Amino acid sequence: MQLRRLLVAPTLVVFMTLSVSASGPLPAAKPDAVGFSQERLDRIHAMVKKHIDQGEISGAVMLVTRKGQIAYVDVQGTMDVESKKPMTRDSVFRMASMTKPVIGVSIMMMLEEGKLRLDDPISKFIPQFKNQQAAVQQEPAQGNTPPKFYTVPAIRDITVKDLLTHTSGLSSGPMGQSVVAREGRRRPEDTLSTYLPRVARSPLEFQPGTRWMYSASDGFDVLARVVEVASGMPMNQFLQQRIFGPLEMTETSHWPTDAQMPRLVTAYTMTGGKMVKNENSMSMSSKVYFAGGGGLVSTADDYAKFAQMLANGGELNGKRLLSPRTVKLMSSVHIPSSLPGRAAGEGFGLSVRVIDDAIRGNHRISDGSFGWSGAYGTHFWVDPKEEIVAVMMIQTPIREMRPEFENAVMQAIIK
Repeated sequence: MQLRRLLVAPTLVVFMTLSVSASGPLPAAKPDAVGFSQERLDRIHAMVKKHIDQGEISGAVMLVTRKGQIAYVDVQGTMDVESKKPMTRDSVFRMASMTKPVIGVSIMMMLEEGKLRLDDPISKFIPQFKNQQAAVQQEPAQGNTPPKFYTVPAIRDITVKDLLTHTSGLSSGPMGQSVVAREGRRRPEDTLSTYLPRVARSPLEFQPGTRWMYSASDGFDVLARVVEVASGMPMNQFLQQRIFGPLEMTETSHWPTDAQMPRLVTAYTMTGGKMVKNENSMSMSSKVYFAGGGGLVSTADDYAKFAQMLANGGELNGKRLLSPRTVKLMSSVHIPSSLPGRAAGEGFGLSVRVIDDAIRGNHRISDGSFGWSGAYGTHFWVDPKEEIVAVMMIQTPIREMRPEFENAVMQAIIK
C-alpha cells in the first residue's frame, strides 16, 4: 500500500491512501483535484482543535469526500482524556442514531424486492400493533410525574412510512413512554421479537401522521423487526450479508469485537461545563438485541463507505444495494418542514433529514442534502448537488459542531 502524508500539525498526522486493497478505505485525491481548497479545508482542523481546547471533546476523526474520493481526513486529540491515548483514524465510535439510515436502507431493500410497501400497516408484520390507542393529554407532567392522559382509538394503524418519517407517535413522548416503562423496559435477554410486542401496548403520542415527533429508539427497532420478518433473517445476519459484507464495512456491527475494544473511544457528557465519562455508553449496543434506533459501532472510513454508496445512487465498487430511483425516494422530502415538529428549512425523508430550504433554515449545505446524527455527537450528510459526503466522529454531544462542520466543508469549495 502506497501512502502519502497529507498534513502535519502539532496534534495531527494524517496519511491518505493513494492505492488501496479492495477492503481498504475509499480512494483518495488531492483537494484541488476535486474542487476543494486545501487551505480552506484546514479550517476543519482549527474548528475541532477549538472544541478540544475548550474541554468539550477528547478528540475527533473528520472525513470529507467529493466525487467519490477522500479529499480530507483530520485526526486529532485523544480517545480518552485520562489515559491520553491518541485518537487514530481507525478509532471505533458509537453511532447511536446514525444506525437509523442503515435500517432505512434495509427497509428500502425489502421495498425493492416486493416484500413490503411503505403504506403497509406494521400489524401486518407484528400483529400486536393492530388497533392501537392514541393518548390525549389532560394535565402536563409535574417533575418526575408523567402527564395525565386518557386514550382514544387511533384513526388507523401505524405504517412503515410513519415509522420511517417519525410521524407515527410511537414512543415519541412522555405519555407513550410512561406506559412502556410501566409495561417493562427492555431486559438483557430480550430480542426484537420478545420486546416489541410489549411496546405495542403503549399509546401513540398523537394520531398517526398529524405531526413530526422523534422516536429515538422504539420506532426504528420496530422497523428492524419488520426487516427480520420480511427477510426471514435475524437483523445482525441481514446487515452483515446484505450491507456490511458487500460494502466491506469490516468495522461495523452491534457490538465491538475483542480487537476493536482497545480502539473504542470513551463517551462523555457535558456536566457543569466539564466533560464527564458516560458510564452507560454501551446501553444501545447488544450481542442479542439488534436495535434499529441505535447500537451500531463503526469507524469514519467504514461509515463513509455506506454514505458514499448513497451518494453514488445505491452502488459502491460494483456492488449495488439499491437502485438510483430508490435512493432518490429515500432522500426526498416526504415530511415538509412546515409540518408541526420540524425545524425551519429541514424536511424529512425515509430515515434521514432532508434540507428543503437551506436559506430559510440558515444552513450552509445545499437543498436536497440528506443525512442524520447520533446522540454521542456523530454526524454525516450527503450533498448530491456538490457530490460531497462528510462524516464527523466525536463522542460528546456538542450540537454546535454540526453546523460548524457543515460550514467548514462548504466554504472550502472553490470550483
